[in-house]
Amino acid sequence: MLTVSATEFQKNFAKYQDAALVQPVTVTQNGRERIVILSAETYRQMQRHTRDVLPVEALTDAEVAAIAQAGVHTRFVQILSLTYYNTFAN
Repeated sequence: MLTVSATEFQKNFAKYQDAALVQPVTVTQNGRERIVILSAETYRQMQRHTRDVLPVEALTDAEVAAIAQAGVHTRFVQILSLTYYNTFAN
């Protein structure tokens, strides 16, 4: 990621606009990160991967029941076992 001061960004806007097409550009003000400029495509990709996080209390009874009845696919049982072992056995 490229980092530039606000002053540098203003002086060379077109340069950093082009740079943001291939990598995020962080703009600092008074030595602190202020904004990040990124391509529209990168932004759309991030938006597609955004998820809403809800508290358990927001789930309906049907959703809670579906979660309770859900099983773990056999492909993931070993991974879960290793994670449990590494978390609690040491």
